[in-house]
Amino acid sequence: MSRRILVTLVFLGTVMMLDGDAWADVIAWTDWTSFTAGTTNGTATGSTGSVGVSYLGQVLSNSNTNNTSGGVSWAPASTFSGGSISNPPPFRDIITLQGGAGTGTNTIRFSTPVVDPVMAIWSLGAGGAPASFVFTASEPFTIQSGGPSIEFGGSSITKSGNVVNGAEGNGTIRFSGTFSEITWTNPQFEFFYGFTTGVAGLTPVPEPSTWLLAASVVGLLWLYYGRRFRRWPARRVKLSRNY
Repeated sequence: MSRRILVTLVFLGTVMMLDGDAWADVIAWTDWTSFTAGTTNGTATGSTGSVGVSYLGQVLSNSNTNNTSGGVSWAPASTFSGGSISNPPPFRDIITLQGGAGTGTNTIRFSTPVVDPVMAIWSLGAGGAPASFVFTASEPFTIQSGGPSIEFGGSSITKSGNVVNGAEGNGTIRFSGTFSEITWTNPQFEFFYGFTTGVAGLTPVPEPSTWLLAASVVGLLWLYYGRRFRRWPARRVKLSRNY
């Protein structure tokens, strides 16, 4: 193997290790189509891509379906996308909750098992009145993004063990594993907050930082090899005069 090829492979390998999370998934967010309000037995149905989604638990009357006016913006995009999630929810759909004692367990069910589903959480808790999503130990997750919402500002949701906390918190989480359902409780009461869910699509898209990194790689390689090319003398071809 030539020295130039070896240098290139080592350099690109280092870049890939440093930027292992550069590829983000396109998320098919749930298009919620109907809901019935209820404190413990509310319902909602919809679909994420070709997968049917149903929900049983607390549902407030100000939930929003069918992308109608009155829902939330899921903006700015930097709050509701990031990490391994390339796109925020495109719909104004949201299932809203208040939480509190006696509200029981909330459950999302998928018509077929899904891998590494995601959840966007909006306006969780408030200043002086924090709230939380308490998942089970068999539902590991990581926070992918967070920040203020356009509607009420705030900051990123936070994680402590299997609990998502917020005091006007917003952001996204991603579960690790294959799931037919996701369950949780909301033990603290707060005026209202909400969520939606999604599933990764099939086509990964590079984050903007990846394009910048790729351009830097090309530039550095050009600087390295370009100088060498310029230093090489042009070969002179001696023509034969045997004619």
